[in-house]
Amino acid sequence: MVDKRKGSPRYIPHRLSETEVQAFYEVANSPRFVDKTPEQIVALLADEGIYHGSPSTLYRILRSRKALVHRRKSKKPVQQRRAQTIQVTGPNQVWAWDITWLRTDVEGMFYYAYVIIDIYDRSIVGWTIETKESDQLAQNLFSRVIRSHEVVPQFIHADNGHPMRGVTLGVFLDSLHVTRSYSRPRVSNDNAFIESWNKTLKYTVGYPDRFPSLENSRTWFATFVHWYNTEHQHSKLGYVTPQQRRTGTAEQIYAQRNHTILMAKQKHPLRWRTHKVRCYGAVPVTIVCRPLIQKELF
Repeated sequence: MVDKRKGSPRYIPHRLSETEVQAFYEVANSPRFVDKTPEQIVALLADEGIYHGSPSTLYRILRSRKALVHRRKSKKPVQQRRAQTIQVTGPNQVWAWDITWLRTDVEGMFYYAYVIIDIYDRSIVGWTIETKESDQLAQNLFSRVIRSHEVVPQFIHADNGHPMRGVTLGVFLDSLHVTRSYSRPRVSNDNAFIESWNKTLKYTVGYPDRFPSLENSRTWFATFVHWYNTEHQHSKLGYVTPQQRRTGTAEQIYAQRNHTILMAKQKHPLRWRTHKVRCYGAVPVTIVCRPLIQKELF
């Protein structure tokens, strides 16, 4: 006879056993996953055909054992109103760029990191670090990147800074028939992709508080960009790397993960109470658009 009194022990068929919970917890705390989020851990294990449970299950396990802590303080995201948007369907359609400041050993002096990101796959297609902000330096960067990639983007988005609006860069892009777009004044979320990347850069473990020299900053930055493009699992790309998304191998990875989870559901169907199965895949990409030159984009 089942004890139905409040607070009495209950048998829940979809609940993980203590042995399974402990195994999941030990895997999550292994040296291999020490810097990974539950989402990344589940994705990597699914790549290998292993499924202990969902990311939310791992979050509950870690929370119950007080194993969830943030490395740094961060503001809560603020929802913004949507403006005109463009859907990006492939690489080299839309590039976004920005200049972020890097602190030096001298108080009040900075190095300036020019970064270009492909919105479709979030990969860094070009960058440079200089001692000043200049539209001429930006033009040199775009000229080098376009020549090395042998491709001209259809659309380039930036904020309203002086180097972004500079005549030298503007004339160069117009000569290539590139549509330029700029954020609305004082609306940083119009350039959200590159702003998000700047946060990833400066909140990453091991980011130097200050750079002692220009050479040191360029060396560290090159290592970080390589890690970001080839190893970082991007949440909006379905936890694959930008390079995997750019080269097309991401689809095979999604298929393997989804197959692993479906097999796990067949083995333990009661653990999927809503019968909904999470499918890995990239989030459709859109960008806020305010073109300087109106023309057909794609």
